Amino acid sequence: MLNYPQINPIMLELGPLQIHWYGMMYLLAFSLGWGLAMHRARQPWTPYHAEQIGDLVFYVAIGAVLGGRLGYILFYNFSVYLQSPLDIFKIWQGGMSFHGGLLGVIAVLAWYAKNQQRGFFETTDFIAPMVPLGLGLGRIGNFINGELWGAPTSAPWGMVFRHVDSLPRHPSQLYEFVLEGLVLFVIVWLFSRKPRPVMSVSALFLISYGAFRFIIEFFREPDEHLGYLAFDWLTMGHVLTLPMLILGLALMYLAYRNPRLPQATASLDVKG
Repeated sequence: MLNYPQINPIMLELGPLQIHWYGMMYLLAFSLGWGLAMHRARQPWTPYHAEQIGDLVFYVAIGAVLGGRLGYILFYNFSVYLQSPLDIFKIWQGGMSFHGGLLGVIAVLAWYAKNQQRGFFETTDFIAPMVPLGLGLGRIGNFINGELWGAPTSAPWGMVFRHVDSLPRHPSQLYEFVLEGLVLFVIVWLFSRKPRPVMSVSALFLISYGAFRFIIEFFREPDEHLGYLAFDWLTMGHVLTLPMLILGLALMYLAYRNPRLPQATASLDVKG
């Protein structure tokens, strides 16, 4: 049995200024994403040039943060934030939804692709390989905050979160870091190293994430105010993830039914 180490969520205090580990994980995630995107921009079949990466990462960051926060509020905790609306802005305390962040990123990429006269799925295929490391770092932020702990377990690696109770629990944040972060990154990154049919990289991301998240939900403790939605195992995470898995399978089928390879940008025709 392991004990949760009770990590101080504040990384650094400079007078009234507090720098939280959770926020630092997001900063690190977007920095890594920027570097990986610059690397992918050097591949001859990609639709974006290195000069466009800064804007692209900026808009993805906006979509991820705003969508993630709004998604968490709407999907998981609407009544609580309705009573304390100012808590909406306390992002450093956690409370982000991947599914909301995904919707936010999709909306931003749809606008950006149209503005740059690029294909939507060519754009999402370009971005998808960078996403898993950001997801993994977000789960490390959840672990440091001592939130989103797992269900009780008798496994020898069960961890006691003393601020919750004395029961050993699955450290599900670390499961997600490994599967949704590291393993998912390796799968999608290696797949995308060669030209693939348009939509297929995005589809693989949705299928793999959907499968991993659906499995991990069995080890997570459901939100207290929601509990299990049905059958003593179905969670909100299951409900939100299943459509992703179905959509990913449909996109993969369409991608290989009439395969079309991405077209590289011929010139730096960057739209302001």
